[in-house]
Amino acid sequence: MIDDRPSIEIAGRAIGPGKPVYLVAELSANHRHSYDEAVKLVRAAKASGADAVKLQTYTPDTITLKSDAEPFRHGAGSLWEGRTLYDLYEEAYMPWEWQPRLQVVAHELGLHLFSSPFDETAVDFLEGMGVPAYKIASFEIVDLPLIEKIARTGKPMLISTGMATYEEIDEAVRAARSARATQIALLKCTSAYPAPPEEVNLRTIPDLANAFGLPVGLSDHTLGIAVPVAAVSLGACIVEKHFTLSRDVATPDSAFSLEPGEFRAMVDAIRTAENALGTVHFGVTAQESKSRAFRPSLFVVEDVRAGEPFTERNVRSIRPGSGLPPKYLKDVLGRRAATDIPRGTPLDWTLVS
Repeated sequence: MIDDRPSIEIAGRAIGPGKPVYLVAELSANHRHSYDEAVKLVRAAKASGADAVKLQTYTPDTITLKSDAEPFRHGAGSLWEGRTLYDLYEEAYMPWEWQPRLQVVAHELGLHLFSSPFDETAVDFLEGMGVPAYKIASFEIVDLPLIEKIARTGKPMLISTGMATYEEIDEAVRAARSARATQIALLKCTSAYPAPPEEVNLRTIPDLANAFGLPVGLSDHTLGIAVPVAAVSLGACIVEKHFTLSRDVATPDSAFSLEPGEFRAMVDAIRTAENALGTVHFGVTAQESKSRAFRPSLFVVEDVRAGEPFTERNVRSIRPGSGLPPKYLKDVLGRRAATDIPRGTPLDWTLVS
């Protein structure tokens, strides 16, 4: 059967319903401003089962202003409480000159590498690299001019939906399509760091897929791996998780990132989950066929002479399944044995008079 549900393709890899889940390791700020650390992250992502690594392409000056005014500070309760946006992004950003070099490393490993651009100069830079796709960060879903510029590249777009209303998602998708984007996927996201599971609302995933007719995945900021696995059971065909070599080494993102062993455990659990989803099926599977022989059936459980009636004492429903199905017990009781029947004989109609 041909699967005609919507899908996209990144560097020859089909992504969508019915396809293997596409697993993205988000490096974000976990490089600690060390190129060698960034290379280790890419290699560890490959070893942990990722299909792609994702970067972020900005500088402090392209994403914000250097200011200590109140609007430029993170507020109470934030993981980055009290810090200015400029200082945070100065610590977190990845130098642009690393990114083509990391792309070479990723390609040698068989990994896709793409990025989230945060302004038009970043799109131009990434186009020069020839990235195979783009990710629109949740905060930028309202930046329709940026979405339109990315759409005009003709590359696949993953649009993250954290904080967005239905109307804002619709506007973003319309903007992308108006600029001739043909390959769009949406990522359910909760833009809290870390995100509490009770605020993730995974049941939105099939609703997004139905509403927009697009592949839908999950960009996840919860702790652990339970939420991504659950998302796959609801139809997520992309899973993105922040990735670090060790949470013991503090970075702006390390607190809600997975270490390599955890990422591998997530990958393995997702692969098991997608295999278990299978198709709609009723009846016996190949592995169940031998078990079928041990269903209960009707047996003669005491010696019965010819002409003697069958009763609840001498006929019972027991395992294995060699006799008549138990549903015939009422039809057998009160009728008589056609011949002598020893205890332990599976009952069939030839023995019933």
